[in-house]
Amino acid sequence: MKRVLIESPFAGDVEANIAYARRCVRDSLARGEAPIASHLLFTQPDILADDIPEERKLGIEAGLAWIDVADLMVLYCDRGVSPGMQEAMRRAQRACLEVVLRNIEVMST
Repeated sequence: MKRVLIESPFAGDVEANIAYARRCVRDSLARGEAPIASHLLFTQPDILADDIPEERKLGIEAGLAWIDVADLMVLYCDRGVSPGMQEAMRRAQRACLEVVLRNIEVMST
């Protein structure tokens, strides 16, 4: 199994973004990958508060610490690419980690 760092938006419409991130994790699992979505893990109650800058920074750094052991970073883009996702992508690219963009929601015409 490939170890995959999942990146998707969090801030803004947090409730909808959490629901979307859960779908992203499920999509990754369905592809036979071993995903981690640190923004889902670290923002659970009694862990870190995303609205406290020091805690947000700690969560971001803890999630990105996995770059060295990941096989792939996936940016799920249906809800846009946030500044945090862009920074994660830049850090992955500097570490020579493959970055893939994915969409999972079907767009109607």
